[in-house]
Amino acid sequence: MIRTRFTELFGVDHPIAQGGMMWVGKAELVSAVANAGALGFLTALTQPTPEALTKEIAKTRQLTDRPFGVNLTILPSINPPPYAEYRQAIIESGIKVVETAGYKPQEHVDEFKKHGIKVIHKCTAVRHALSAERMGVDAISIDGFECAGHPGEDDIPGLILIPAASDKVKVPMLASGGFGDARGLVAALALGADGINMGTRFCATEEAPIHPNFKQAMVEADERATDLIFRTYKNSARVAKNAVSQEVIRLEREGRPFGDVAHLVKGARGLDGLISGNTDHGIWSAGPVQGLINDVPSVKVLIERIVDEAEAIIRQRLEGMLASVSARRSAVA
Repeated sequence: MIRTRFTELFGVDHPIAQGGMMWVGKAELVSAVANAGALGFLTALTQPTPEALTKEIAKTRQLTDRPFGVNLTILPSINPPPYAEYRQAIIESGIKVVETAGYKPQEHVDEFKKHGIKVIHKCTAVRHALSAERMGVDAISIDGFECAGHPGEDDIPGLILIPAASDKVKVPMLASGGFGDARGLVAALALGADGINMGTRFCATEEAPIHPNFKQAMVEADERATDLIFRTYKNSARVAKNAVSQEVIRLEREGRPFGDVAHLVKGARGLDGLISGNTDHGIWSAGPVQGLINDVPSVKVLIERIVDEAEAIIRQRLEGMLASVSARRSAVA
């Protein structure tokens, strides 16, 4: 097995995480990830209430005895959810790992750490990673421009962002954005990360709780099948390209205020699509890694394939290159 600071710190077999994903990070997926030896995260705000989150944690525990965590994303809002109550539900449920993301998490980090909970903070820039490190988080997940969801406003791809962060961040670090196979895992390790965080790839698995139409859409899509919306509102979001995302972009180009697109991008509308199977009903997050997705395996098969192929790349392809260089030097000598 590939051992890294990430696997050692969080007690998992493989340097792979399934980060929090709205509407998707539920017990059936998270437990499958945990049982396969990786680290999965329930998404707190997918549950309508803190009480419902407590029940989802209990349900997950019935399906796995392996480590798993909970994602808590803090976003500025006119009517914010009761973050403190969700946080308390996480603490009282005995969760040992939390993935935080979003706006000013210091209060939450402090409270989690007070209760012995390890915190991974997801960020999109080196400066944000260093800020989170100063807050006392245990690990960083660094999101490159390729990621689904919110890639930030700097537009720095992972090939640059990961080593740039690795040069400065001292705590273990996951690479996020554009990862979906063994080649990505090996590349992330070479760039200085301690593992990878996958979202879109885990959506195209048997256990992901979304309609099969969405999984098939990801299989059929190529690397160009995403749109960046909300750029004019300085809140960029990468989503799957569909009729709704194209309409949002059209309205943005006309200079329309957010109020004119709000009805198109409501979370409830996106959820309705995920349930009904209508991939053009609302927006849904997906990254250009869709171009590397060719099947819908079980989570176990996917993780085992990534790890086995990564080991083969390291032991055969890369070592073979070194052996070839040594052989040529010996022949010259």
